[in-house]
Amino acid sequence: MNNLWLVVALALLPGLGNFAGAMVAEFIRTTPRLLNFALHTASGIVIGVVAIELMPEALNNLAGWWIALSFAAGGAVYIGMETLLEKKQSAKSGGGSTGMWMIYVAVAVDLSGDGLMIGSGSAVGISLAIVLAAGQVLADFPEGYSVVANLRENGVARKRRIAVSLSFPLYCLGAALLAWFLLRSAPDAAKYVALSFVAGLLSVAAVEDMLEEAHEAANDNRSSALAFVGGFVLFTLVSSGLETVLSEGGASGGQGGSGSQETGEASNAT
Repeated sequence: MNNLWLVVALALLPGLGNFAGAMVAEFIRTTPRLLNFALHTASGIVIGVVAIELMPEALNNLAGWWIALSFAAGGAVYIGMETLLEKKQSAKSGGGSTGMWMIYVAVAVDLSGDGLMIGSGSAVGISLAIVLAAGQVLADFPEGYSVVANLRENGVARKRRIAVSLSFPLYCLGAALLAWFLLRSAPDAAKYVALSFVAGLLSVAAVEDMLEEAHEAANDNRSSALAFVGGFVLFTLVSSGLETVLSEGGASGGQGGSGSQETGEASNAT
């Protein structure tokens, strides 16, 4: 039960980071250039999560064909959701642009992926879930900013923008709990298949919608590329720092446990 509450707390972090970014965009005037930078930074962080955390875990524990299938499935699910939304928007508006809401869908899918990632990561190990949650807070702040800034630029009413912002934590929390309940007693292979699935889903979200929307907000320049690289580097540094701290803490706890065990064995021998 303690793990359940920890999963809930970790799952709320990305959504709250997203909400914080949304509130910055709500009360501080944005520009197309800032939106371009924010989306490039968020994309770099998401690609960092896939490359640094998710795929290495899968590669170390799954056969290549399982990774390929689950990654492809994740990408296909995202594309399917995108296609359904485009058809729905087209029916409502007679073929109008869906870009304004596709970035919201991209972030909603990303947050759901964050939840799946945290839930499945916690099923693998709590330390992995902590690293993933902390890293996603970094990505979700610019994502939340970009969604509300985009809606604001398109004249969406403030009440609707705030409702959109409040919905962000729910995606992550719901997906995390679902993944945790389904995977906590599942075979190890299923847990790593879930991580590969999320990797495919996040990769398509980052490349297909976040970067595309960044290009539409403002023309790319060298600073845009630097923002993307900076997002990747930032996540890498945070991930490695957290893993070092957690491994040192685990080593200290392990030494303490070993000492207690040795003491107990000595007592039994006596």
